[in-house]
Amino acid sequence: MKIGLLETGNPPGDLAETHGGYAAMFEALLGPEHSYRVYDVQKGELPEDPAENDAYVITGSAAGVYDPLPWIEPLKAFLRAAKGETPLVGVCFGHQIMAEAFGGKVVKSDKGWGVGLQAYEVAERAPWMDDAHHVSVPGSHQDQVVELPPGTRVLAGSAFTPYGILAYDDARAISMQFHPEFSPAYAKALIEARRGTRFTDEQADAAIASLSAENDRTRMAEWIGRFLAQETQA
Repeated sequence: MKIGLLETGNPPGDLAETHGGYAAMFEALLGPEHSYRVYDVQKGELPEDPAENDAYVITGSAAGVYDPLPWIEPLKAFLRAAKGETPLVGVCFGHQIMAEAFGGKVVKSDKGWGVGLQAYEVAERAPWMDDAHHVSVPGSHQDQVVELPPGTRVLAGSAFTPYGILAYDDARAISMQFHPEFSPAYAKALIEARRGTRFTDEQADAAIASLSAENDRTRMAEWIGRFLAQETQA
């Protein structure tokens, strides 16, 4: 499968030197059986046609979908063009930009930051999922989807993040607010990089401690892989 990675952000500071960029994290998560093409969306790089790849993954970003950045609207336009034509998977910012592009709403939540290991309860099982009742994966977000696009199903969420995993049946798309591509080591390093600016010491300590527990990153990779296989064979 040829997967287009729409890279919308970069690790802060020198973290990319140690942990790789976000596109590289997705390549490691989804595995070497696929081929990948990376698009630097912040520099204006987007596929000329959705058919350039078999599927697309939209990465996380420090940007907000509501920010007046020159690459935001072209990305939304591409997603609308790809809707229903090419399978899409959105993660964190990717989850949010898909919701906005397809008719939902995203805001900077007054709940504050969700950081550390984030647990979602499964509300509905799609064919590409297994029988897990809940999933725990590293997360890092303040923005949240607060209004769902038409035709969206909520597959999993929490009290903090009600719209944690979404399915767009009319769009051949899924998205999730947490970060399965983040290793615990990177998630901890990211928290340390933001300690004292975005997070208090107490918040940072609690989030880092949570990341020592078992997580479902491998399960998420399997879910995404089965979803993409299902949609590209349809």
